[in-house]
Amino acid sequence: MKTKSIASLLLTTALTFAVTGVASAQDKTVKIGALSDQSGLYADLGGPGSTLAAQMAIEDSGLAAKGWKIDLISGDHQNKPDIGTAIARQWFDVDKVDIIVDVPNSGVALAVNNVVKEKNGVYINSGAATSDLTNAQCSPNTVHWTYDTYMLAHTTGQALVKAGGDTWFFLTADYAFGAALERDTTAVITANGGKVVGSVKHPLNTPDFSSFLLQAQASKAKIIGLANAGGDTTNTIKQAAEFGIVKGGQKLAALLLFLTDVKAIGLETAQGLNFTETFYWDMNDKTRAFSKRFAEKMKSNAPPTMVQAGVYAGVRHYFKALEALGGNPHDGAKVVEKMKSMPTEDDLFGKGEIQPNGRTIHNAYLFEVKKPSESKGPWDFYKLVGTVPGDQAFTPLSESKCALLKK
Repeated sequence: MKTKSIASLLLTTALTFAVTGVASAQDKTVKIGALSDQSGLYADLGGPGSTLAAQMAIEDSGLAAKGWKIDLISGDHQNKPDIGTAIARQWFDVDKVDIIVDVPNSGVALAVNNVVKEKNGVYINSGAATSDLTNAQCSPNTVHWTYDTYMLAHTTGQALVKAGGDTWFFLTADYAFGAALERDTTAVITANGGKVVGSVKHPLNTPDFSSFLLQAQASKAKIIGLANAGGDTTNTIKQAAEFGIVKGGQKLAALLLFLTDVKAIGLETAQGLNFTETFYWDMNDKTRAFSKRFAEKMKSNAPPTMVQAGVYAGVRHYFKALEALGGNPHDGAKVVEKMKSMPTEDDLFGKGEIQPNGRTIHNAYLFEVKKPSESKGPWDFYKLVGTVPGDQAFTPLSESKCALLKK
């Protein structure tokens, strides 16, 4: 009797696991949370446009026609880590979100990165730049899709140093992103024989850059490196023009510049700026076709920034992984592992791969802002200067400090 009871119990348990396994494999429900700056200095480069990009990825995936139920919600982290983590916890614990996307602002991103790992969700970062997400603070649950501070430093920074800009002064946003960008660019400058003669930190979203610009001007550095983004970058460049800094012989290095920034600055002031992006709407027929559809849905009629493009591409790859798994296991680490095992390929970034540390590898492009006389339309702002292959643009695995690589 005892032997029979144990055998019966084992059979029942096995059947239960089998049924559970089948149910898990057939689970075709997904909930996505687009977490961004919806109303502040990064709203134009991410914000509502990133939410739209995620929605377009859902529609273009065709999964609804295959029986999948996919929900999308959005939140505003207001560039505050505590608010970002509170939203993330609410989403995982109460709203049963499977994946968080976007999250511009490196301070918020690093905090959310920890929450996603704790809750075993998925995080596809497109908006935040810090290279720490795939180095010292890498996670088995995180994919860093679009760009990072290492890439910006080793493309724009390196090109300017090699062109003769061997003395630098930094204007740096006083939070994780600015610190990482100044750190990574300084390493490139010194490695190429240049010198950083000084730097000054400014508060996030400050309206007045006059005192910081005067310090940069007084330094006599050939290059004034702007380790900031969004509204901070546009305000710095506008106010630098008022001080006549570029006319005085110094060059501004916009280490991170977005399409929406150039629109805000205007070609007359922005012309000649060199910078790096991994996506531009006017690269080819495929990027133009997607951007046309995107712009038609935007109130501003703006084409996508590289952050918004990254949200779209990252979510599409996530869906491919779920399909390959046969359903949603609601196991973030497992899904990310599957994403890493599959080559990336989409109309916006082309072919690439996701490294074991979570870094997505694709080409980066050096651009220069056109002169007003060269622009042929409302968003025709860039001219291509050069292409940097992905394996040269991003941190080599041999240099990565990610603990995942030691396993």
